[in-house]
Amino acid sequence: MKHDPVARIRRFNRAVTAEVGALDDSFLGRGRSLGAARVLNAIGHGIADVAALRAYLNLDSGLTSRLLRGLESEGLVETRTDPADARRRLLSLTAQGEAEYAAYEQLSDDRVRDLLRRHPKPDALLAAMDLVATALARDRIEMVEMDPRAADAVHCLQSYYAELARRFSQGFDVSLSRDPEATAMIRPRGSFIVAVSDGLPIGCAGLKGDGGKVAEIKRMWVAPEARGLGLARQMMSRLEADAAELGVEVLRLDTNSALPEAVALYRNSGWTEIERFNDDPYPDHFFEKRIDARDGAPA
Repeated sequence: MKHDPVARIRRFNRAVTAEVGALDDSFLGRGRSLGAARVLNAIGHGIADVAALRAYLNLDSGLTSRLLRGLESEGLVETRTDPADARRRLLSLTAQGEAEYAAYEQLSDDRVRDLLRRHPKPDALLAAMDLVATALARDRIEMVEMDPRAADAVHCLQSYYAELARRFSQGFDVSLSRDPEATAMIRPRGSFIVAVSDGLPIGCAGLKGDGGKVAEIKRMWVAPEARGLGLARQMMSRLEADAAELGVEVLRLDTNSALPEAVALYRNSGWTEIERFNDDPYPDHFFEKRIDARDGAPA
């Protein structure tokens, strides 16, 4: 029974607990616990609302209050009432807190770089960590609408193009495809969604429109570590709702046989195969779906 899945996961949990110093009284030698350091880190990353902090760190109110009182007593954190809503408490770092936050950031980065330096297969290690982190945080993945020219969006698009280049027998050159203009995927013409896991982009999809009744789904991509979690369907549903808001009645998309999982997704989620509708040299499957402009549901 030593090699069954439960034993292996518990071994992993023990290894992580030891590596991150979860039981240390002085995390990274700074004189406070990992819990207090994580609260300081979250505030430093811009989580300023106490309720949002509790939700992000999955803490109960009692522990949150104790950790905040400790950081306040050290002069690292200040708490104030939101002038617009007396029920909300807002957090900020003091100058001393900013310095302590920076010290933790530097120590943590150095420790990670040392771990990667010592491992014989750093890329494999990172891929495994991405897989685990995404699985553990799957319920906290956010669908964020943004400009397709934003850094996180560009990261996803470049990853998408690189994957197509690997998987297509003829390679992929985005300049030869019918690459949509960024403005066609920004309201009021369209929209662009990025799936974000704890600040890191792990998927994207765009709605390309021209202000008319017909629009296209473009650039659907999910990072390898996040596949199988239903993100493609979630992004598709979000874009269908966006299309309905914009008055679109018919959605179209194209894909390639080298992406059988994409073809299966569309066939199994209400899309109908149609004749070719563009002169893009890469796709060989074309789909269409009619939506109800009142609520985004399939017509």
